[in-house]
Amino acid sequence: MRLLHTMLRVNNLEESLNFYCDILGMKLLRQKDYPGGKFTLAFVGYGNESDNTALELTYNWGTDKYDLGNAYGHIALGIDDIYSTCEKIRAKGGKVTREPGPMKHGSTVIAFIEDPNGYKVELIQLDTRNSSL
Repeated sequence: MRLLHTMLRVNNLEESLNFYCDILGMKLLRQKDYPGGKFTLAFVGYGNESDNTALELTYNWGTDKYDLGNAYGHIALGIDDIYSTCEKIRAKGGKVTREPGPMKHGSTVIAFIEDPNGYKVELIQLDTRNSSL
């Protein structure tokens, strides 16, 4: 078994594709409209779905706002240089909600950003010399 994808419902598909593809550097892997169900699915990720986990962005036509609830946590991405990545994200219009630094009660360097829908994305510095999750 392996994890195939995680699904997020999005308010505006183009805005979300811009965030995940243009700001975070993912690629649009596939996209399909389902007129009978009035929704569009777009799969994004960092590599081919046969070898990598994807993120499914679901746009339900006519729905422009969701209640995120209090059970959702975040998506996590491993980053080689978290400080410059946050600067690049900010320069492209992304929202950094927690500046890079050691996590509370640990030494792993993390940051948080927010997508256009309010979903949190955790950035984790991949330097294993400073990791103690």
